[in-house]
Amino acid sequence: MNTLNKFHDTHISLAHGNGGRLMRELIEQVFAKHLNNDLLSTDSDAALLPLDLSNGELLISTDGFTVEPLEFPGGDIGSLAIHGTVNDLAVSGATPLYLTLNAFIEEGLEIALLDRVVQSMAKTCVECGVRIVAGDTKVLKRGQGGGIYFATTGVGIRKAYLNLGLNTIKPGDALLLSGTAGDHGTAIMLAREQFGLSGSLQSDAASVLPITQVLLATPGLRFMRDPTRGGIATIAHEIAQATSLSVRFFETQIPINEQVKMVAELLGYDPLYMACEGRVLAVIDPDYAQTALDSLYKLGYQDAAIIGRIEAGNGYVFIETELGGERILQELEDDPLPRIC
Repeated sequence: MNTLNKFHDTHISLAHGNGGRLMRELIEQVFAKHLNNDLLSTDSDAALLPLDLSNGELLISTDGFTVEPLEFPGGDIGSLAIHGTVNDLAVSGATPLYLTLNAFIEEGLEIALLDRVVQSMAKTCVECGVRIVAGDTKVLKRGQGGGIYFATTGVGIRKAYLNLGLNTIKPGDALLLSGTAGDHGTAIMLAREQFGLSGSLQSDAASVLPITQVLLATPGLRFMRDPTRGGIATIAHEIAQATSLSVRFFETQIPINEQVKMVAELLGYDPLYMACEGRVLAVIDPDYAQTALDSLYKLGYQDAAIIGRIEAGNGYVFIETELGGERILQELEDDPLPRIC
């Protein structure tokens, strides 16, 4: 029997957020049904987490997610929320373990769509080895939300001996990118069929935990970040501002999907500023950069590349062009790209 048939309506109403029977049914028959595990209880306001900190330290991360359309080629807002939270912990050197979830649902949303998204979220949790242990739901009036907003908090454990951070970066260090740049931002634009464009490009949304585990096993790793909003150029500016060193990209070495190039050229966008949701930009000692790259190749990340280096300087971000010249990449200030997360 389909449990969704127990709902009186096929769409979310304000009554689904009033704390009564309909809210209880929504939680039990959509969220708890898919996200059920031994730590998640709909009868408790807090979860007891079995954490062993004898050889590690606790890391916690929080994030919010909104995307249009809610379902897109390569993912949906449910899988995106899990991947995004897992990835923030992973690039910090942690093994993600537990998540909390807040769902803000707009009145009028189809319950069948919500069910698909939560089912996708549950599948992604299994793939990433994490569990949602607590949560909350709120219903927004029609017109006050984008269908669904998710807010998450993630908890993970990091080995105590790890020393990663912007303060460890040195001149000469190599910049390594684990895959093509700008896929997610471009895929979302194509899914919206904005500007009369459409295509088959899939979002790169995925867990980066396999990538970070390989990089963490490589000597000389300094820093990792997942280039979401603002892309790899924005991370480069973060590095430059924090270290007062300069960052140089090599245009010919940056892997970019042909559809991303086409959309960028047609619309005047720069793929270096476009979002990724399953990539890692890492800074690593140049003596070990090729070793890290070879390890990623063996794992199947054939588009991974060394795309630049850290240089002594005054905190600028440069790109060395295909023609041998160079130009400064300015920090993103306005919002020239359609919002994608």
